[in-house]
Amino acid sequence: MTARIDCVRLNHFNVVLRNFDASIEHFRQCYGAEFLVDIPQREWHAGLVTFGDVIFEIFCPHEFLLNSRYGPHFIGLEYQADMKVVRAALEASGIGIVRDIGPALHTDPSACHGIAFEFYDGSFHERTWDLLGRKMLPPDYWRNTHPLGLTGLKRCSIAVRSLDQAGEFFERLFKVTKLYDSHRESLTARARGYQLADSVIELVAPTAPGALQTYIDRSGEGIRSTVFAVRDIEQAKRYFLERGLAPVAGDEERAFGIPVNRNLGIAFEFAE
Repeated sequence: MTARIDCVRLNHFNVVLRNFDASIEHFRQCYGAEFLVDIPQREWHAGLVTFGDVIFEIFCPHEFLLNSRYGPHFIGLEYQADMKVVRAALEASGIGIVRDIGPALHTDPSACHGIAFEFYDGSFHERTWDLLGRKMLPPDYWRNTHPLGLTGLKRCSIAVRSLDQAGEFFERLFKVTKLYDSHRESLTARARGYQLADSVIELVAPTAPGALQTYIDRSGEGIRSTVFAVRDIEQAKRYFLERGLAPVAGDEERAFGIPVNRNLGIAFEFAE
């Protein structure tokens, strides 16, 4: 039996956005983000930003026409892992690779419930970044000094059509631990959480017509939101209200989101 991929940690989310400079400025103004590295390329303008000890790699195509129907979206996420094991596991599972640059690769999202998994054998969190001249701000800063009170990533929400089929995929490809099964009444959905390295992956599947089914009908399967943990939910709400961003309902009772149309077209949520 081929070894499952034993991820070390989540390095970063990959997100497709429309305007690079405007995106960097938005993350700085709204979340106090740090700009880590600028990666202009022929195909797109890419770069890394971080806040709350969560890193995002932004990909902005020079021309947005081919992305315009789908719009801004989370294309995937990168995990640190042994690349020899990764390649063997993908080949054994018949999962194609859409981009391979040697030290890192991206899987075919159509074979991975809408997610382009990226794998790399190094870690991003301990580096000294040239644009900063130092390492990233430590988790303690985001929790106790920054007024939003971020305590890290709570979970990554992934929309799927079938909870059992998607769960079987994750259990077959990765070393994961099942954490819970629950209902998400606001989505008319069932949820299943998995511990994958240092991250929680939450699969959500519709049980009847509702908000989640509408989302899948439009966008298909894939990452639908990043959920940050906060020290104090009321403090976090005040932080956004002071910046003219009125919170909207989140997936859980003690969670809220930022309006997608005020957040570059992607979904962020915050929960205790």
